[in-house]
Amino acid sequence: MGEFLHTIDGKGRLIIPAKFRETLGDRFITTKGLDNCLFLYPQNEWQNFEEKLKKLPVSQPNARAFVRFFFSGATECEFDKQGRILLPANLREYADLEKDVVVVGVMNRIEVWNADKWNEYSSQAENDYEKAAESLVDLGI
Repeated sequence: MGEFLHTIDGKGRLIIPAKFRETLGDRFITTKGLDNCLFLYPQNEWQNFEEKLKKLPVSQPNARAFVRFFFSGATECEFDKQGRILLPANLREYADLEKDVVVVGVMNRIEVWNADKWNEYSSQAENDYEKAAESLVDLGI
């Protein structure tokens, strides 16, 4: 949980908050996420996600596309001594990460957002919050 503002240096390195480093462990997976952010998964959560993706029917084009989306951008990461990770150029480009980013804890993963896009998304989500809550009541939430 939590939201932290950070910057990416000129070499594409990002400091991950200590709280999240403990959750991610020594090695973890970074991949393209939904809404043009990055998803960072601890190894065990990535394995759980991977098992769910394996169950999708390969005969369905949408299922194949969904699996390709996550696996084509996936890379294993680890921290340097300063608690930084090196984000590959293709993932930085996908999420439009140049300098100011927001690192967000979301249940079983960490998300990394372009700060401007996060602010825009958050503002829109606040406006839609009540509508979303009404639609989720059917799910028992």
